[in-house]
Amino acid sequence: MNTGKEIYLDNSATTCCYPGVADLVCRIMREDYGNPSSMHKKGVEAERYLRNAKEILAKNLKVSEKELYFTSGGTESDNLALIGAALANQRAGKHLITTCIEHPAILNTMKYLEEQGFRVTYLPVDESGTVRLSDLETALCEETILVSVMYVNNEIGSVQPVSEIGALLKNRERPVLFHVDAVQAYGKYRIYPKRLGIDLMSVSGHKIHGPKGVGLLYAGEKVKIRPILFGGGQQKDLRSGTENVPGIAGLGEAVREIYTDFDGKIRRMYELKEYFVKGVAEIPGTAVNGPLVCEGAPHIVSVSFEGVRSEVLLHALEEQGIYVSSGSACATNHPAVSGTLKAIGVKRELLESTVRFSFSEFTTREEIESCLKSLTALLPMLRKFTRH
Repeated sequence: MNTGKEIYLDNSATTCCYPGVADLVCRIMREDYGNPSSMHKKGVEAERYLRNAKEILAKNLKVSEKELYFTSGGTESDNLALIGAALANQRAGKHLITTCIEHPAILNTMKYLEEQGFRVTYLPVDESGTVRLSDLETALCEETILVSVMYVNNEIGSVQPVSEIGALLKNRERPVLFHVDAVQAYGKYRIYPKRLGIDLMSVSGHKIHGPKGVGLLYAGEKVKIRPILFGGGQQKDLRSGTENVPGIAGLGEAVREIYTDFDGKIRRMYELKEYFVKGVAEIPGTAVNGPLVCEGAPHIVSVSFEGVRSEVLLHALEEQGIYVSSGSACATNHPAVSGTLKAIGVKRELLESTVRFSFSEFTTREEIESCLKSLTALLPMLRKFTRH
């Protein structure tokens, strides 16, 4: 029975806004609501918020402000990066490379590009969900123009060898563009695209305690990329449309706040993750998927529960005020067996019995303990009812 206290463990789907972010967004919508393209005072005030956010982000990423473009979120950033770069560079080749465990925003965009005549190679991963550099090296050819690899997998928390991939691509006689979907990584790692050999990188505001409906695309100054939206020519003609001033300002404030006391936040998250994994491993009929605690991202744990469908367990936990996910939040409208779990070799009978738990800096040890107690009490009962 719901005790009235919510325990939110679905932070990979979205996060709560920092109070300061919410206050800033609300104030701009109510008071500083000008169009940043307007030449009067209201427009100048709005444009100042954009400049301030861009300054925060450029300093955090150690890039130039002119290499940053604001979007509506991670999905648009991924689409703009892949479609824009593919179309702009197709004379050099029409071969693209990605992995089989990418987010739908990448996989479905790649399918679209295949329909436009591009050839796509989907790299496999090992049992921890990591790409092998040897597989990437084998897949590269003279026609390859772009490689897209997510930094952190959204379902199992595996971390890809981004630095090694960047070095491999840049050391080729003809460099290949490198796109990184950093939606689940930004705010959990210090990411410096230029040091890592990243040409294009996608970020989403609502994964880092910022607003929904705002994202970022980093595009290196020398990267050729075409727009996929056409209109008034905002953001140097690459991303037309009136800028989402409240969202962009909120994104900047979220970045400033999430990277304050950053090391301490990440250390505490890893401590909670280790405590949770040890606790859940003591429950009979459970299996933790993906990398070891220290090798994966600090905030994601994927667990398979033998004999219980994930949706059943999800709603049983929900009745106790505990919120988790049965997989990628972006796949809920098109439910299907997780390609990521299949790719890492999860047993067939466990594919539909897997739940994702994801933490944030606000998650407490007491919440983890409550969740473990609930799992221990619920699972025997749920398994009893599902037996035939």
